[in-house]
Amino acid sequence: MRFLHLLALASTAVVVVRAQGCPDYSDYSEEYHAPFSTGRYNLSYQRPSVDCRTFISPVVENTIASLNSTITDPDLYRLFLNSYPNTLDTAIKWKGYANGTDEELTFVITGDINAMWLRDSANQMQSYLPLLNASASNDSLASLYRGVINLQSRFLLTSPFCNSFQPPVESGIAPSVNSAATDDVVYPSYSNQSVFECKYELDSLAAFLEVSTNYYNATQDIAFFQKYQWVDAVNAIMTVADAMMISTYSANGSVNPSPYTFTRETNRASETLENNGLGNPIQSGTGLIRSDFRPSDDATIYQFLIPSNMMFARYLSSASQIMQNIGGQPDLANNMSTLASQLRSAISSYGIVSDPKYGDIYAYEVDGYGSRNLMDDANIPSLLSAPFFGYLDMDDETYQATRQVLLSANNPYFMRGPVINAIGGAHDGPGFGWPMASIVRIFTSDNDTEITTTLKELVSSTDGLGLIHESINTFDQSDWTRQWFSWANGLFGQMIVDLSTRKAEILGQSFQ
Repeated sequence: MRFLHLLALASTAVVVVRAQGCPDYSDYSEEYHAPFSTGRYNLSYQRPSVDCRTFISPVVENTIASLNSTITDPDLYRLFLNSYPNTLDTAIKWKGYANGTDEELTFVITGDINAMWLRDSANQMQSYLPLLNASASNDSLASLYRGVINLQSRFLLTSPFCNSFQPPVESGIAPSVNSAATDDVVYPSYSNQSVFECKYELDSLAAFLEVSTNYYNATQDIAFFQKYQWVDAVNAIMTVADAMMISTYSANGSVNPSPYTFTRETNRASETLENNGLGNPIQSGTGLIRSDFRPSDDATIYQFLIPSNMMFARYLSSASQIMQNIGGQPDLANNMSTLASQLRSAISSYGIVSDPKYGDIYAYEVDGYGSRNLMDDANIPSLLSAPFFGYLDMDDETYQATRQVLLSANNPYFMRGPVINAIGGAHDGPGFGWPMASIVRIFTSDNDTEITTTLKELVSSTDGLGLIHESINTFDQSDWTRQWFSWANGLFGQMIVDLSTRKAEILGQSFQ
C-alpha cells in the first residue's frame, strides 16, 4: 500500500493515511504499462498513480517537466521520468515524529527490501541534493533529509556496527524477517526488532556524515545539528572508527580481541568472514580503518577497503566543519579533522601501488602486509566514484591511471558485451554489469563520446521496463536482477540533472 497523504494530529504526531487498492510496486515494476515511449525501445511507464505515491515534491515534479524540452529523445526522457522520482514515488515508507517530540523521522526503504540501509538512504536523498534548499515545512525535501539524519542517528546509537535497520517503533510497521540473517553469529549482539542485518561496513558510517554534510551545505541550518542526537551519533562513529583500527596481532604475537566478528551459515564465500568471523589478518600501524564488508554487502578479502577509507576521510573532514560551527565541541571537531587528514596520508602510503603497465594506481583493498586486490566493484564508494564523492579531482593523475585499469579487461569485474559494458562485482558475479557503475562513469567523465556511448547503453538495456536495474547480463538484457532498486534509479536522474547543466547538448541528441 502507498501513502495518500500525511495528517497532522498534533504538534508531535503524524499519521499516515494509506490509499486503498495501490499495487505492490515489487509486482508493478515487473509489468509493462501504457503509455509507452514513442522511441525505438518503447519503454513502459512506471510511476504509480498520484494517490499511490509515497511523497510528492513540487520542486522535483517541476524539474522533471522542465527537462522535457532539453531531452529530445523520447526513450531517454521516459527513463528519466520513471527513475528520478522513484524514491519519492515508492520508498518513503513512513514519515513522522519521534514519540513526544518535534524530532522528524523518515524511514526510507531500499526498494524491494523492506528495510533502511544507512548507505542507500543517504544516497537516495543525495539524488535530490541539486534541488535541496532550507525549509521548515514538513512537506519539503529538507524535512525528508532531517528525518533521515535523525533516524540514522538513532540507528547508530543503537547498533553502530550494523548496516540496515527495521522501521522505528513510532511507525507502527512490523519488523521484517530477514531469513538470511536468522542464524548469524555477530559480536556485538543486536536485536532483530531494530536491526535488519548487521554487517559492519565503514561506508555506512561515512554515509551518515555524507547526508549530514549535504544537508548542511545546502541549507546552512546549523540549529538543526545542535538539537537531538547528531553529536552523540558522531561520537559513536568515532568510537567505532578508533576500535576498527586495531590490528589482528599485538606486538607479542598474541591475537587481539576484535571489536566486531561475524559468521553466517551460507554457501557463498562473500556472505561470511574468514577465521571464525575475524576476517583475514591486517597489519598494525597503517592508519587505515577496517571494513569487514564492502558497500555491496559482500565480505572484503583484505579489510583495508580503500574506497571506503576515502569516503570516510572526505566526509569526516566536512562534518568536522559542522561540528566546529555547532559550538561547544572543539575537541571532537579537532579529532575529526585530524583523523581525516591522517587517513589521507595512510591511503597515499598503503592504498597506492605500482603497476608495471599503468604506473601508480589505487588498489581496491590492502592488508598492510603487501597484499593488494586490484579491482573495483560497482557500488559506491568505489575507486571509480572517488571524484563523484569529492575525495579527489577528476583529472588527478593517479585516479586517471586507475580509471584506465578499472574500465578495461584488466579489472576482473569489468563486464563486457553487446548489451552493456560496466563494472560489476561479486554480489551478482561474472557476466553481470551494473548500470550504477555506468552512471558513475558518466559522472566522472568529461569526454562527450564516452558519455554518449554509456548513456545509450543505459537507455537500451532496461528490457523495455524503463527502470534502472541492479545488474544486467551483458549478453542478454532480459536477464537482470532487482526490478525495484530506488538508489540506482535516483542516481540516474541525478546524473541527467547534472548533464543538463554540465553538457546539455548531449541531452539533445538521439539515442535511437
